[in-house]
Amino acid sequence: MKTYLDLCQFVMEHGEQRMDRTGTGTRSVFGYQMRFNLSEGFPLLTTKRVHFASIAKELLWFISGNTNIQWLVQNKVRIWNEWPYAAFKASDMYQNETMNQFIERIAHDDAFAAQFGDLGPVYGKQWRDFGGVDQLQEVIDQIRNNPTSRRIIMSAWNPPLIHEMALPPCHAFLQFYVSDSGKLSLQLYQRSADIFLGVPFNIASYALLVHMIAKICNLEVGDFVHTLGDAHIYNDHVDAIEEQLSREPLPLPQLIIHGDQKEIEDFKYEDFEIVNYNHHPSIKAKVSV
Repeated sequence: MKTYLDLCQFVMEHGEQRMDRTGTGTRSVFGYQMRFNLSEGFPLLTTKRVHFASIAKELLWFISGNTNIQWLVQNKVRIWNEWPYAAFKASDMYQNETMNQFIERIAHDDAFAAQFGDLGPVYGKQWRDFGGVDQLQEVIDQIRNNPTSRRIIMSAWNPPLIHEMALPPCHAFLQFYVSDSGKLSLQLYQRSADIFLGVPFNIASYALLVHMIAKICNLEVGDFVHTLGDAHIYNDHVDAIEEQLSREPLPLPQLIIHGDQKEIEDFKYEDFEIVNYNHHPSIKAKVSV
């Protein structure tokens, strides 16, 4: 994952200081691109531990079209907890509950989860119902039936609904490409990229999506191309980035997908196996909301 470390180094050296929506402040550059050959290994960061289970379960949640965190909470995925908790704290119902108390109630109280666990029409909604269009299924159909099309595209950015979303889509625009050699590649445009916390998850998530679609379309995996708009390191993540840059990358693990899936909905978390994942210890950092 030297490619990712090169991004970190570039932003540390060339990023400009900018204030941001969260009030934390960042070092930021505009416009950066990374390329990962997925046949060389699964791009799961090795200079710190990255929790693959959370990545895979979140992706399955997107694919299902779900936008409520209850299923994620019940499956021990914490990625989205901060945003609904912040909304709950601003409500009249907040009685000094801790995050843990809030999440416990989301997990076990369906009515409470319906009121405070929904994120609005975020990724899963746009993927599976963009104004009545199942974009994900259309992408798969085009890959199968019209693989040389330049219109194999999926967008999570739906302007009329942005104000209804807990967080406007950061990873917003996808284009798939099928080579003459039978390899499936994907380019992602990410408008806002939290380099320390978010980007390692995004790389692995969309690499996994390529593997899944390639499998059900009888293709090999090609490249994942990751194009970043505002690529930033939060000021309170600088020490964590420097710790990562001091570590030597280790060989990439391999992804095995068990089973004989025919459609995108057929995948379960238990189908995925990451083998030979050797990594440096975890590095903790605070998410900015």
